[in-house]
Amino acid sequence: MEHTKLSRADASAAVMRLGWRYVLGEFRAEVLTGSLPLAADVAARAAALPDVEGHLRMDIRADRLLLSLQTAEQGWVTTHDAELARQLSGVAQEFRLTTQPGDRTVQVLELGIDALDIAKIRPFWKAVLGYTDEPEGGHGLVDPLGQGPAVWFQQMDAPRPQRNRIHVDVSVPHDEAPRRIEATLAAGGTVRSDAEAPAFWVLADAEGNEACVTTWQGRD
Repeated sequence: MEHTKLSRADASAAVMRLGWRYVLGEFRAEVLTGSLPLAADVAARAAALPDVEGHLRMDIRADRLLLSLQTAEQGWVTTHDAELARQLSGVAQEFRLTTQPGDRTVQVLELGIDALDIAKIRPFWKAVLGYTDEPEGGHGLVDPLGQGPAVWFQQMDAPRPQRNRIHVDVSVPHDEAPRRIEATLAAGGTVRSDAEAPAFWVLADAEGNEACVTTWQGRD
Protein backbone atom coordinates (compact mmCIF):
# COMPACT_ATOMS: atom_id res chain seq x y z
CA MET A 1 0.00 0.00 0.00
CA GLU A 2 1.21 3.51 -0.82
CA HIS A 3 2.62 5.39 2.14
CA THR A 4 2.57 8.99 0.92
CA LYS A 5 3.49 11.63 3.48
CA LEU A 6 0.75 14.12 4.30
CA SER A 7 1.18 17.82 4.88
CA ARG A 8 0.12 19.03 8.30
CA ALA A 9 -3.02 20.65 6.91
CA ASP A 10 -3.96 17.55 4.89
CA ALA A 11 -3.25 15.31 7.86
CA SER A 12 -5.53 17.30 10.14
CA ALA A 13 -8.31 17.43 7.57
CA ALA A 14 -8.06 13.69 6.88
CA VAL A 15 -9.00 12.63 10.42
CA MET A 16 -10.90 15.48 12.08
CA ARG A 17 -14.34 14.09 11.26
CA LEU A 18 -13.33 10.67 12.56
CA GLY A 19 -12.70 12.04 16.06
CA TRP A 20 -8.92 11.89 15.68
CA ARG A 21 -6.49 14.80 15.90
CA TYR A 22 -3.16 15.42 14.22
CA VAL A 23 -0.54 16.35 16.83
CA LEU A 24 3.22 16.58 16.31
CA GLY A 25 3.56 14.09 13.47
CA GLU A 26 1.00 11.58 14.75
CA PHE A 27 -2.71 10.84 14.63
CA ARG A 28 -4.10 10.44 18.14
CA ALA A 29 -7.45 9.48 19.62
CA GLU A 30 -8.98 7.74 22.61
CA VAL A 31 -11.79 5.24 22.96
CA LEU A 32 -13.59 5.70 26.27
CA THR A 33 -14.59 2.16 27.28
CA GLY A 34 -15.51 2.51 30.95
CA SER A 35 -13.64 -0.65 31.90
CA LEU A 36 -10.27 -2.35 31.53
CA PRO A 37 -11.64 -5.62 30.05
CA LEU A 38 -13.49 -3.75 27.31
CA ALA A 39 -10.43 -1.62 26.56
CA ALA A 40 -8.43 -4.84 26.15
CA ASP A 41 -11.07 -6.32 23.84
CA VAL A 42 -11.05 -3.25 21.61
CA ALA A 43 -7.24 -3.30 21.58
CA ALA A 44 -7.20 -6.95 20.52
CA ARG A 45 -9.58 -6.23 17.67
CA ALA A 46 -7.51 -3.23 16.60
CA ALA A 47 -4.30 -5.25 16.64
CA ALA A 48 -5.90 -7.81 14.32
CA LEU A 49 -6.34 -5.27 11.52
CA PRO A 50 -4.07 -5.88 8.53
CA ASP A 51 -0.97 -3.74 8.00
CA VAL A 52 -0.89 -2.12 11.44
CA GLU A 53 2.68 -3.20 12.21
CA GLY A 54 4.97 -0.18 12.21
CA HIS A 55 2.02 2.20 12.43
CA LEU A 56 -0.17 1.60 15.50
CA ARG A 57 0.71 2.14 19.15
CA MET A 58 -1.82 1.54 21.92
CA ASP A 59 -1.96 2.30 25.61
CA ILE A 60 -4.59 0.39 27.60
CA ARG A 61 -5.87 2.21 30.67
CA ALA A 62 -8.44 1.33 33.31
CA ASP A 63 -11.34 2.95 31.46
CA ARG A 64 -10.05 3.78 27.97
CA LEU A 65 -7.79 2.89 25.08
CA LEU A 66 -5.33 5.47 23.76
CA LEU A 67 -4.46 5.15 20.08
CA SER A 68 -1.57 6.62 18.12
CA LEU A 69 -0.77 6.26 14.41
CA GLN A 70 2.42 7.10 12.56
CA THR A 71 4.47 5.46 9.81
CA ALA A 72 7.45 4.66 12.04
CA GLU A 73 10.04 4.33 9.30
CA GLN A 74 9.22 7.84 8.08
CA GLY A 75 8.52 9.41 11.46
CA TRP A 76 5.42 11.04 10.00
CA VAL A 77 1.78 10.38 9.10
CA THR A 78 0.93 9.03 5.68
CA THR A 79 -2.09 8.14 3.60
CA HIS A 80 -1.92 4.65 5.07
CA ASP A 81 -2.18 6.04 8.60
CA ALA A 82 -5.24 8.04 7.56
CA GLU A 83 -6.83 4.86 6.23
CA LEU A 84 -5.97 3.00 9.45
CA ALA A 85 -7.61 5.79 11.46
CA ARG A 86 -10.78 5.22 9.47
CA GLN A 87 -10.62 1.47 10.10
CA LEU A 88 -9.92 1.91 13.82
CA SER A 89 -12.89 4.23 14.15
CA GLY A 90 -14.90 1.44 12.55
CA VAL A 91 -13.57 -1.01 15.13
CA ALA A 92 -14.75 1.30 17.91
CA GLN A 93 -18.18 1.45 16.32
CA GLU A 94 -18.36 -2.35 16.35
CA PHE A 95 -18.31 -2.07 20.15
CA ARG A 96 -20.81 0.84 20.04
CA LEU A 97 -18.02 3.21 21.02
CA THR A 98 -16.36 6.17 19.30
CA THR A 99 -12.90 7.55 18.67
CA GLN A 100 -12.54 11.02 20.11
CA PRO A 101 -9.78 13.48 21.05
CA GLY A 102 -10.75 13.46 24.74
CA ASP A 103 -10.13 16.27 27.21
CA ARG A 104 -6.33 16.26 26.94
CA THR A 105 -5.14 12.75 26.11
CA VAL A 106 -3.92 13.62 22.62
CA GLN A 107 -1.46 16.27 23.75
CA VAL A 108 2.26 15.55 23.27
CA LEU A 109 5.02 16.89 25.51
CA GLU A 110 8.52 17.89 24.38
CA LEU A 111 11.42 19.30 26.38
CA GLY A 112 13.31 22.16 24.76
CA ILE A 113 16.89 22.69 25.95
CA ASP A 114 18.77 25.91 25.13
CA ALA A 115 22.47 25.36 24.50
CA LEU A 116 25.54 27.22 23.29
CA ASP A 117 27.19 23.96 22.18
CA ILE A 118 24.48 21.45 21.24
CA ALA A 119 26.94 18.80 20.04
CA LYS A 120 28.65 18.86 23.43
CA ILE A 121 25.58 18.43 25.63
CA ARG A 122 23.43 16.23 23.37
CA PRO A 123 25.29 12.95 24.22
CA PHE A 124 24.69 13.61 27.94
CA TRP A 125 20.92 13.84 27.51
CA LYS A 126 20.86 10.82 25.22
CA ALA A 127 22.72 8.75 27.80
CA VAL A 128 21.01 9.92 30.99
CA LEU A 129 17.51 9.47 29.53
CA GLY A 130 18.28 6.21 27.68
CA TYR A 131 16.92 7.82 24.49
CA THR A 132 17.67 7.27 20.80
CA ASP A 133 18.08 9.59 17.82
CA GLU A 134 14.84 10.77 16.25
CA PRO A 135 14.17 9.26 12.78
CA GLU A 136 14.77 10.88 9.41
CA GLY A 137 18.09 12.43 10.40
CA GLY A 138 16.65 14.85 12.95
CA HIS A 139 18.74 16.32 15.75
CA GLY A 140 16.30 15.61 18.58
CA LEU A 141 16.07 12.63 20.92
CA VAL A 142 13.12 10.30 21.47
CA ASP A 143 12.13 7.62 23.97
CA PRO A 144 12.38 4.28 22.12
CA LEU A 145 9.46 2.99 24.22
CA GLY A 146 7.29 6.00 23.44
CA GLN A 147 6.71 6.77 27.13
CA GLY A 148 8.64 9.97 27.80
CA PRO A 149 8.61 13.36 26.06
CA ALA A 150 10.88 14.00 23.11
CA VAL A 151 13.84 16.34 23.62
CA TRP A 152 14.99 19.01 21.17
CA PHE A 153 17.80 21.53 21.33
CA GLN A 154 17.61 25.26 20.62
CA GLN A 155 20.78 27.07 19.58
CA MET A 156 21.69 30.00 21.82
CA ASP A 157 23.83 32.86 20.57
CA ALA A 158 24.85 34.07 24.03
CA PRO A 159 24.46 33.02 27.67
CA ARG A 160 21.13 33.99 29.21
CA PRO A 161 21.49 34.31 32.98
CA GLN A 162 18.34 34.46 35.10
CA ARG A 163 16.32 32.66 32.44
CA ASN A 164 15.19 29.05 32.49
CA ARG A 165 17.21 27.03 29.98
CA ILE A 166 14.83 24.06 29.82
CA HIS A 167 11.18 24.58 28.92
CA VAL A 168 8.19 22.39 28.18
CA ASP A 169 6.49 22.38 24.76
CA VAL A 170 2.88 21.27 25.03
CA SER A 171 1.63 20.27 21.56
CA VAL A 172 -2.15 20.21 21.45
CA PRO A 173 -4.81 19.91 18.72
CA HIS A 174 -5.29 23.25 16.98
CA ASP A 175 -8.86 23.53 18.26
CA GLU A 176 -7.73 22.91 21.85
CA ALA A 177 -5.09 25.68 21.94
CA PRO A 178 -7.40 28.64 22.73
CA ARG A 179 -8.96 26.84 25.71
CA ARG A 180 -5.56 25.74 27.03
CA ILE A 181 -4.14 29.26 26.80
CA GLU A 182 -7.23 30.77 28.43
CA ALA A 183 -6.95 28.31 31.33
CA THR A 184 -3.24 29.06 31.71
CA LEU A 185 -3.84 32.81 31.86
CA ALA A 186 -6.63 32.29 34.39
CA ALA A 187 -4.16 30.32 36.51
CA GLY A 188 -1.81 33.31 36.76
CA GLY A 189 0.20 32.92 33.56
CA THR A 190 1.13 35.59 31.06
CA VAL A 191 1.78 35.58 27.32
CA ARG A 192 5.45 36.37 26.71
CA SER A 193 5.08 36.23 22.94
CA ASP A 194 2.45 35.36 20.35
CA ALA A 195 4.58 36.47 17.39
CA GLU A 196 4.70 32.92 15.99
CA ALA A 197 1.08 32.02 16.73
CA PRO A 198 -0.69 29.79 15.85
CA ALA A 199 2.51 27.70 15.58
CA PHE A 200 3.29 28.47 19.22
CA TRP A 201 2.64 30.87 22.07
CA VAL A 202 5.31 31.51 24.71
CA LEU A 203 3.70 31.57 28.16
CA ALA A 204 5.27 32.17 31.56
CA ASP A 205 4.38 31.57 35.17
CA ALA A 206 4.48 34.26 37.86
CA GLU A 207 8.26 33.86 38.24
CA GLY A 208 9.03 33.94 34.54
CA ASN A 209 9.51 30.22 33.88
CA GLU A 210 8.40 29.56 30.32
CA ALA A 211 6.35 26.93 28.53
CA CYS A 212 5.06 26.91 24.96
CA VAL A 213 1.65 25.81 23.74
CA THR A 214 2.11 24.64 20.16
CA THR A 215 -0.05 23.45 17.25
CA TRP A 216 0.55 22.18 13.73
CA GLN A 217 -0.81 25.36 12.18
CA GLY A 218 1.56 27.88 10.61
CA ARG A 219 4.34 25.35 10.04
CA ASP A 220 3.84 24.11 6.45
